Amino acid sequence: MATETASFGAGKRESHDSSAFYRRRLHPAAEPPPLGEPVVPPDAILNTLHCQSSERMEQIPDDCVALMVTSPPYNVGKEYDEDLTHEEYLALLDGVLRETYRVLEPGGRVAVNVANLGRKPYLAVNHVVAGLLRDLGFLLRGEIIWQKAQGAGGSCAWGSWQSAKNPTLRDLHEYVLVASKGSFRRLRIGEDSIDRDEFLAATLSVWNIPPASARRIGHPAPFPVDLPKRLIELYTFRGDLVLDPFIGSGSTAVAAVETGRHYIGYDTVADYLDIARQRVARAVVPAGA
Repeated sequence: MATETASFGAGKRESHDSSAFYRRRLHPAAEPPPLGEPVVPPDAILNTLHCQSSERMEQIPDDCVALMVTSPPYNVGKEYDEDLTHEEYLALLDGVLRETYRVLEPGGRVAVNVANLGRKPYLAVNHVVAGLLRDLGFLLRGEIIWQKAQGAGGSCAWGSWQSAKNPTLRDLHEYVLVASKGSFRRLRIGEDSIDRDEFLAATLSVWNIPPASARRIGHPAPFPVDLPKRLIELYTFRGDLVLDPFIGSGSTAVAAVETGRHYIGYDTVADYLDIARQRVARAVVPAGA
């Protein structure tokens, strides 16, 4: 039986009618931008990696990428980081997200993994990226909490031990911000590959996925393949094109291959792209892809 928005939510969401909520003044009415048609990406750009800044991705035509998945550099002193000011860092993200909007197909999605930083003061990078996405015209869809650990282990960030003087929180999670271009629905129909159990897990707002080993992969901050793989299966069809503008060691490309999708990636460090190519060469293409 269908449900409607009650005074404080509803127990079940199947066939839920939320029109009463969206008629309330709290939720701003948004005039969707005019949409064109998704473009079929040219064969020449499929499954390619490019050693250059993704602030200009001239290889990619407008409106042809189904999903962008990435984890931008955090500007905290990793070996690939520059020491950017706050304004310079925001300008980098703005340029890449602006170019992503151009190449994304109408109805396509973005998923941006970020971590909040510091404590003196606390830098809420997830809020900053959400604001950039909104200001560029993306439709915000939600925020996933990626829980990387279960509890206290071999490290700590107490600040002051057993004292109210300066207790400090230890982060066990990062965020994945999800947004769409022009439409919440995909405008093109394709073949899904996600199964029932994975769909149920993927549509929850907290994902428990262990981090990848930097030493084993050879990159200081590698993406675990399971994170982009879940995003790809949730938001794309088989044969879609997936973009990672900060592809690093290639986890997004590996996930694309292992789910029967195509990839295109950018990074400014040639050594990381070499690692990515080696990992992609070992990836297993699913049967029938």
